[in-house]
Amino acid sequence: MSDVVMSEIQQDELSKKQITRLNKLQKRLRREVGSAIADYNMIEEGDRVMCCLSGGKDSYAMLDILINLQQRAPVSFEIVAVNLDQKQPGFPEHVLPQYLESLGIPFHILEKDTYSIVKDKIPEGKTTCSLCSRLRRGTLYGFAQRIGATKIALGHHRDDIIETLFLNMFYGGKMKAMPPKLLSDDGANVVIRPLAYCREKDIEEYAALKGFPIIPCNLCGSQENLKRAAIKDMLKQWDRQYPGRIETIFTAMQNTAPSQGVDREQFDFVSLKQDPNAEFRGDVAEANLPAFDFMDVSNSGHIDLDKAAVKPLGERIDIVSTFMP
Repeated sequence: MSDVVMSEIQQDELSKKQITRLNKLQKRLRREVGSAIADYNMIEEGDRVMCCLSGGKDSYAMLDILINLQQRAPVSFEIVAVNLDQKQPGFPEHVLPQYLESLGIPFHILEKDTYSIVKDKIPEGKTTCSLCSRLRRGTLYGFAQRIGATKIALGHHRDDIIETLFLNMFYGGKMKAMPPKLLSDDGANVVIRPLAYCREKDIEEYAALKGFPIIPCNLCGSQENLKRAAIKDMLKQWDRQYPGRIETIFTAMQNTAPSQGVDREQFDFVSLKQDPNAEFRGDVAEANLPAFDFMDVSNSGHIDLDKAAVKPLGERIDIVSTFMP
């Protein structure tokens, strides 16, 4: 068999594997997005969801999965795609309009030169991401009101949420991340993150297999936030060395216990008082509790608690002897 024929066979086999892998990823992402939407009541009947599209893999994947779910969802909702052209040098203005037109969905391309503002305010060599994102957010929030959007969908995924937690812990002194659903400070907009349960590596592979026309995010010349990059590297190393750790961290974020922490704003430690009428049960983790109510504690000394082991139901427990030193 010739090398050409062998090459064609290998290509066909690879394509079949890619299609199988794509279908598997799509089902997983669709399931995770559906679960996040249901768990946090992100999308309701009659919602107009404004999907913010940056041209990166995450927002492409979010829009793609939401369109897919829209056809099967138990509720009816609208999708409007919106991109903000911030006039970064070299930004390919034709890419997103062509892509969105091919989908046949309503979309808007907003043009606002925030790039010049950022360059004017931020010294050369400093990271511009923070100011840039604030200006972008303000514009998108205002436009959401203009078009009557009831939800603003952003493409942050599970890795973004975990990275933000550690960024705030290490550099901000706060236990704070990105919530899957957020009410803006003025109460006028509800932000949702449908990819909250999705892993970045799954999204990256899905985007590559789908062939989304990715627009690079470094057109402005600004380096990625070095602190976030360091956190990302740390988490990747953990994921390699300790498989399952990242999943455990995210699960922990969903199972917080304010009474077991030290934040006085989250739990009223000051008002904690003993209940004199409470029935003594000991620590819930303790088994075989000694019968303290039968003990003779009138004298100082040593008390042998092992002799106070619980006896079968109905039997009286003997008084524990007290030994003077």
